[in-house]
Amino acid sequence: MTSPETEPRQVFLSEEDGWAYGPWGRGFLRCGTVVYSGCSIGERLETGHNVVIREDCELGDDVSIWSNTVIDYGTVIGDGVKIHCNCYVAQYTEIGDGAFLAPGVSIANDLYPGQEGSREVMSGPLIGAGAQLGVNVTVLPFVRIGEGAIIGAGSVVTRDVEPGVVAFGNPARVQGRVADLVPVEDRVDGAARPAGHRYSLRVDDAPGGEEPLP
Repeated sequence: MTSPETEPRQVFLSEEDGWAYGPWGRGFLRCGTVVYSGCSIGERLETGHNVVIREDCELGDDVSIWSNTVIDYGTVIGDGVKIHCNCYVAQYTEIGDGAFLAPGVSIANDLYPGQEGSREVMSGPLIGAGAQLGVNVTVLPFVRIGEGAIIGAGSVVTRDVEPGVVAFGNPARVQGRVADLVPVEDRVDGAARPAGHRYSLRVDDAPGGEEPLP
C-alpha cells in the first residue's frame, strides 16, 4: 500500500481496456468513479459506476466497491473487502480484512447530529475481519462488530456484537453462533421451480421443527 501524499493524485485511464493506472498500481475504475486526493490505495482496486472515495481514506489490496457507493473521508478499509451497491460508509469507519457489506448498508458516525460536541467526537463503527452485513443493515456510531459475525438483513446494530455470532432484528440481538448455522446444502432444495428458478429454500428440516437461523 502506498502512503498518503499532500499533492493531488493523478489517475491514468486506458481507453482500450478500461483499466486505470495510478500511484497505487493497476486497478479497474468504472465510469463515474471519483477518488479524492490524499488517499492511500492498495493494488487492484475495482469499482462499479459512480463510486465516490473521499479524501484521506486508506484502502488495502483487492478491495471491491460497487456502483453508487460513497466512502466518506478518513475511512480505513482492509485487504479483500467487498462493498456492494448503494452503500454509505461514514467518516472514520474501520473495516477489517475480508469483510462484506451487502447492498444498501448504511453506516453512521454522529451520535447527536447537529450538536457541536457530537460533531467533534464523531466516529464510525469498527467492523471486524470477515464480518458479513446483510442487505439494508444500519450500523450506528461507535459500535464494534466482531470478527466473522453475521448481521441479518434489515437489522439496526445499536450495540457491540461479539465475534462469530449471528445477530439480527431492530435492535439487532444475538440469535446464535455462526458455527451452529444449518449447512447451506441442508437448507436448499435443488428441485427446479417455475419461471426457471433452479433452487428453492427448505424450512421444514430444522431441528425441533423450528425455523433455522437465516
